Amino acid sequence: MAIPDYARLNFDTLLRAASDGNLALMECLDAATREPRYVLCAVGRSDGEYASTPFGHLADGNPYDAYLPPDPDDPTGFLVSPTT
Repeated sequence: MAIPDYARLNFDTLLRAASDGNLALMECLDAATREPRYVLCAVGRSDGEYASTPFGHLADGNPYDAYLPPDPDDPTGFLVSPTT
């Protein structure tokens, strides 16, 4: 499965921010649920002001329970654990 261009560009920006020391972990509120989220942000400075660009939040709880990884034997599929 191909990763879309916007995701690659965002990932490249995130890597650049990390290598430049401009990556921050910020506590924010989820706009829909108002629950606290810990968000990875690139931080820039313009005219003496700081600007943060959010890229995503850290998974709450066990991240292995939150995501299904790609299936190495099927480029269009994902590994799904059997339901019990």
